[in-house]
Amino acid sequence: MAGQQFQYDDSGNTFFYFLTSFVGLIVIPATYYLWPRDQNAEQLRLKSLRRVHGRCLWYRLRLMKSQQSIVPTLKKAALLFGWAVFLFLAYKVSKLDREYQEYNPYEVLNLDAGASVAEIKKQYRVLSLKHHPDKGGDEAMFMKLAKAYSALTNEESRKNWETYGNPDGPRVTSFGIALPAWIVDQKNSMLVLLVYGLAFMVILPVVVGTWWYRSIRYSGDQILINTTQLFMHFMYKTPTMNMKRLVMVLTAAFEFDPRSNKEAIIRPTDNIEVPQLIRELGNINVKKKEPPFCYPYSLKARVLLLTHLARMDVSENIEEDQRFVVKKGPALLQEMINVGCQLTMMATSRGGLRAPRLTSIENCMKLSQMVVQGLQEAKSPFLQLPHFEEEHLRYCICKKYKVRTLQDLVSLKDSDRRNMLRFLGDEKYDEVMAVLGSFPSINMETKLQVLDDEDSNNITAGSIVTVTVTLTRKRMSEMFEKEENAPLPTEEANTEEQGDAKNKTKVWQNKNKGAKKAAKSKKKKLTKKKPVPQQQAKGDKAKQANGNVAGNEVAASKEEEDDLSDKGSESDEAEGNKDSPSERDEESDTEMDEIAGDDEEEWEALQQSIQRRERALLETKSKVTHPVYSLYFPEEKQEWWWLYIADRKEQTLVSMPNHVCTLKDTEEVELKFPAPSKTGNYQYSVILRSDSFMGLDQVKPLKLEVHEAKAMMDNHPQWDIPETEEEEDDPEDSDGIEESEEDEEDND
Repeated sequence: MAGQQFQYDDSGNTFFYFLTSFVGLIVIPATYYLWPRDQNAEQLRLKSLRRVHGRCLWYRLRLMKSQQSIVPTLKKAALLFGWAVFLFLAYKVSKLDREYQEYNPYEVLNLDAGASVAEIKKQYRVLSLKHHPDKGGDEAMFMKLAKAYSALTNEESRKNWETYGNPDGPRVTSFGIALPAWIVDQKNSMLVLLVYGLAFMVILPVVVGTWWYRSIRYSGDQILINTTQLFMHFMYKTPTMNMKRLVMVLTAAFEFDPRSNKEAIIRPTDNIEVPQLIRELGNINVKKKEPPFCYPYSLKARVLLLTHLARMDVSENIEEDQRFVVKKGPALLQEMINVGCQLTMMATSRGGLRAPRLTSIENCMKLSQMVVQGLQEAKSPFLQLPHFEEEHLRYCICKKYKVRTLQDLVSLKDSDRRNMLRFLGDEKYDEVMAVLGSFPSINMETKLQVLDDEDSNNITAGSIVTVTVTLTRKRMSEMFEKEENAPLPTEEANTEEQGDAKNKTKVWQNKNKGAKKAAKSKKKKLTKKKPVPQQQAKGDKAKQANGNVAGNEVAASKEEEDDLSDKGSESDEAEGNKDSPSERDEESDTEMDEIAGDDEEEWEALQQSIQRRERALLETKSKVTHPVYSLYFPEEKQEWWWLYIADRKEQTLVSMPNHVCTLKDTEEVELKFPAPSKTGNYQYSVILRSDSFMGLDQVKPLKLEVHEAKAMMDNHPQWDIPETEEEEDDPEDSDGIEESEEDEEDND
């Protein structure tokens, strides 16, 4: 019977197959993921951004890094070496002899397949005489010829060959292990055991343990867990946190401590340069003994951040440290906002806890803008633009223009804008306009509804309210184009304005006056046409003495109109009741069709919203939106936004801030929050804040009218469960039994 046989690869041929496959599994994926992308494409992208971002610090650093970096060259060299090894092994495998070939007796006898028995005997006779051992032939070849002759002439051997591929019958199945035999040789056993023990008992546990202990120190956003706990402690301790305190808490993060982060460095020159910067900055709470604010790493990070906000020059020794602190700022502030939201949710759900005030969370957002732009809180947003200095701001805030925001600057006419910025040359002015045109202009639309409810527009106490905010991003340069394409005033209007120079009246004032006159005349006509009762006239005369005639007359006329309309509607209803039954049926059918159409529209809208949510969950959008123009930020920053709902009066968050990181052109964001438990009117605010630009925040009012929730029906039709068929059939069965008993008695 056939058996199984396992043997190691003595010749080493099988090992080459294994080695080729192993190298290919490493080289092919590594080439796909690690091969440096087209440097020309990156250079073209940077070239396209040069006109706007050419003066930015991150742009200049990126250019220097692309020119000096040798990492792409090393990656290419390593991958090419791997491919060379793979191709060599593949060539080696292609040259190996085939060890396992199908046995063919016709090939052994040098005959064509299907040769006759006479031809087989004749050929065997010729070859056997040639290779017979007694005549100096090859004994092994003679044995092969005899075996082939037997396979083709002997019936049993031929049957075995046709069935099993071998004249001797089924052979032992042989499996080759793709390892050379010297690995399992007894002489090399200690060496092999040592290598296995070193690889699986030392190297592998050390690598896995190092990765594990490093990963558990960080959160999902790559922030140290100790830093998150530090932020939570101080935000709970200080619910209302001003900007000065916020900077101290931010720079106390463990990311800046060399004991927790190897990227942070304490230099010997810090003892000389940091005190000098402290004297230049002034009062920064150096004497505060509260830990960790008094630790050297925290003090150094605070000084470097404040010098960045003040746009002060620092020495080359600590310039790299300053860039490290500034780069970590936005991510740490985002973590601080998340901590504030968690504390707010805990205080809302549990009660008894102190939630951070709205000002604390908004100060975190403002500080993120300040860090990216390198500006202090009270500075003008115009300093984000190139070539703008403090002494140039007086041209903007003068009495003639009164331009205080970026939107005011955009809304100016081109001639007025050029006249106001006359301190800039033509090239600098064009650069300022190019940068200003690249700034975002966001259009925000809100829609208030209660999803998964019969009446989505009716907000009841305790219901989950969904505010769908549609954000549309445009460039401010489009606003320039609209101004240029605006229609110019006609010549007649110009001549009239010149003729009436003494008595200037704006067009919108004249329209309002005409509208007011028309409204007054309509009110007078209404009061004259409608008769006034005597009692009411007497009361009106009494009120005229008090100076309240006009308002009361309008109120009276309105009441009379309502009464007349009510009477008219009652008469119409009476006439409608006199219609024929067929007309009533038609009206009811049309009403049912309208209701069905409304239901179908609501159903389609619900299905579309569900599909949109599913697509949003499955689709992973890129967080690469638009590069931020920041003169002093050391790395490229993308435009991201915070969107949330707040109660300004109570200084609390209504919905948690949504960090919108995918707003490239248009984005739809859903903000959900529970409606107040008490009925009434509420005034909230939908707030959009940039995490990078100053002066581009938007606030949109949101009015909320909360009604009482509908009372639950005790006897709802869906709870009226009919009796089962078995219970209904029981009385019939019992009646049938009684009848049969009566029949038996009658028969008796």
